[in-house]
Amino acid sequence: MNDVRHPRDMNEAFAQAVNSGSIDALLALYEPDAVLIGQDGSERRGLAAIREELTALLALGGKIEAKNRFAVTLGDTALLSADWKLETTTPDGAPLVVGGRTAEVVRRQPDGRWLYVLDHPSAAT
Repeated sequence: MNDVRHPRDMNEAFAQAVNSGSIDALLALYEPDAVLIGQDGSERRGLAAIREELTALLALGGKIEAKNRFAVTLGDTALLSADWKLETTTPDGAPLVVGGRTAEVVRRQPDGRWLYVLDHPSAAT
């Protein structure tokens, strides 16, 4: 289960969830009605659509790293951005490195955890 208690920890929690290979760990970081912008630029609304997009991410394998750029909090909402890099291999074994810069909004839940409301993993690419 997600136990992120500070917005600045969201991107690291995301990277850890990806690196664990667990779709459930990834989905635990999102509100039920969250929006994730897919690699093709389309909106993925709700956990079922987000699951589809994140399953494709996990299928790439490899290791992801995320470095926070900022976390600005106002009450129960925070704006985040991180630089990320995924190192993996292509199906033929060639090295593949992809990355980007995120834009995210997270919201504090009644139990104190923070969850993604809006997630745009390639906002500045």
